[in-house]
Amino acid sequence: MNKRPIVGITMGDPAGNGAEITVKALANPVVYENSRPIVIGDANCMEQAVKIVGQEGKIRIHAVKEVKDACFEYGVIDVYDMGLVDMEKHIFGKVSKMCGEAAFQYVVKVIDLAMKGEIDATVTNALNKEAINMAGHHYSGHTEIYADYTNTSKYTMMLAHDNLRVVHVSTHVSLRQACDLVKKDRVLEVIRIADNACRALGIENPKVGVAGLNPHCGENGLFGTEEIEEIQPAIDAAMAEGICIPEKKPTPPDTVFSKALGGWYDIVVAMYHDQGHIPLKVKGFVYNRELKKWDAVAGVNVTLGIPIIRVSVDHGTGFGHAGTGSADELSLANSIEYAIRLANNKK
Repeated sequence: MNKRPIVGITMGDPAGNGAEITVKALANPVVYENSRPIVIGDANCMEQAVKIVGQEGKIRIHAVKEVKDACFEYGVIDVYDMGLVDMEKHIFGKVSKMCGEAAFQYVVKVIDLAMKGEIDATVTNALNKEAINMAGHHYSGHTEIYADYTNTSKYTMMLAHDNLRVVHVSTHVSLRQACDLVKKDRVLEVIRIADNACRALGIENPKVGVAGLNPHCGENGLFGTEEIEEIQPAIDAAMAEGICIPEKKPTPPDTVFSKALGGWYDIVVAMYHDQGHIPLKVKGFVYNRELKKWDAVAGVNVTLGIPIIRVSVDHGTGFGHAGTGSADELSLANSIEYAIRLANNKK
């Protein structure tokens, strides 16, 4: 029996960088030593990407209509061919209904394959939110699509780069609304999800750091009372369940991530989107001011609480440079590695 997990990788928005970074990531033989990857997308777009990144003669595209027909061999990229892109109308870097529809259907298909057990994990390239909404699919991002199509009501996202991991109490809502969503039950729910996520990664006794919402954690109510009324009661309840929260109280947001990098915690619970995203991207995204290009775009996004494994790149579609072959595949490579790790620990 082949124990290498089957990993379904969506191509992302066809007008973006998904196809080219997929070819680059799958040019690494280690991916095939550890997994069986299959791309959910359009074979024509993937063939174009092979040329763009200079892999002609080294990598060929194998279009399939069912997972069981895939080769899973290095040098051959299996593509579950959806045939949704008219190449005569395809333009890199342009938001379009056609590409939005294609990107959305790739996601729906990879979820379906995972729910049916035909693949062991899913990895998503970036989609364009404007494009999928233009196509009539009104979601704020991948996380919400996965939640809907897996019938999941309690979920969150985890961002990770190396040993820095962050989960969020809220994500794609306004900052004003995010403050109102910091409630005991939700904070406790996310602490539990954080603990389970670490265990799924093979961390036996996870240490969870919980960020405050307000400056200095509110200074005993001087700058806000959410820490006293909502976050501390959630921490107390989590510790009563046996979850390890080393400081036994919320940690000021301006120091919690430095402590996490220093090994105080295995994961941090952030109260809202940017509180968690900014430190991860400061660490994982490295811009070269002299060469005026990104040296690294690293980090992954994992959807937690859903019944299937979903890991995503932690960057956008790269419309500005799509089609040039210059996009960095590091985040996608990290995502595939994380998906493999999660799949192996799930078995």
